[in-house]
Amino acid sequence: MLLIGIGAGSIYALMAIAMVLVWRSTRVINFAQAGMALLSTYIGFELVQKTGNFWIALPLAMILGALFSALVEILLIRTLIKHSTSGPVAGIVPIIATLGLLGVIRATIGFIWGNQDIQIQPPLSKVGFKVGEETIALSPMNLLVLLTVVGMVIILGFIFQKTNLGLSLRASAYSPEIAQLAGIRVGAIRTIGWAIAGAAGAAAGLLQTVNGTGAISPDSLEFSLLLTFGFIAAVIGGLESLPGAVLGAVVLGLVLAVVQIYISGTLVFIVAFALLLLVLLVRPQGFIGSKAGRRA
Repeated sequence: MLLIGIGAGSIYALMAIAMVLVWRSTRVINFAQAGMALLSTYIGFELVQKTGNFWIALPLAMILGALFSALVEILLIRTLIKHSTSGPVAGIVPIIATLGLLGVIRATIGFIWGNQDIQIQPPLSKVGFKVGEETIALSPMNLLVLLTVVGMVIILGFIFQKTNLGLSLRASAYSPEIAQLAGIRVGAIRTIGWAIAGAAGAAAGLLQTVNGTGAISPDSLEFSLLLTFGFIAAVIGGLESLPGAVLGAVVLGLVLAVVQIYISGTLVFIVAFALLLLVLLVRPQGFIGSKAGRRA
């Protein structure tokens, strides 16, 4: 149960990391993140077909996912924010835009690839390792996902905390006017934040697919769950914190594993939202988030 929960939580963590990255760089909740991950996964599928190698397709899909995400920020989000800087509409425009973009992406994928399932073969075995005579729940594929999450958290944490780029990303999000006066190119920095999130989302989409059934479609339930649980993990962990997103995802994965194994799979959604509400009531800043929040 522990390994099952951590394995599922690792996938949620990748999506949560992507959402936290966008939030930390632009203060926008990107509800289109699952759609962007889905598109990157379809691109990864095409690359696997062309190259015959998942290990080549994965980084290429991440690069193309980053480019698409950057284009979304430049052509859509930046334009909308520029024209709605005040009033009640300013806060909801990015939300409406990302929800609309999610629908557009799904429709476009259906138009190009059709609505039937496509299949991506896993690059590693999904059969659990053997310990003595017993087969444990942890497989080479699960281990790859875990190592990918740990690697991404270390790299992104270093970028955000130890580099000028990370400082610029935080400054551009918290106080764009002051950041601009300090010589930071706020627009370009925000685009970089979206691009990094796009790459993380692409990794989440491809690894989620090959670690699951291997099948995807434009209306894939797995990607809807990925968005929902990734968002919940990001919020309960703390939207300001990358380690918080991972911790939130692991806790969520473990709780849902307990519910699925010992109670009923039909209660998964109810329990996930109950956990979200409980954390918002008791500790609204999340497990690792700070009430002070804005620390550039």
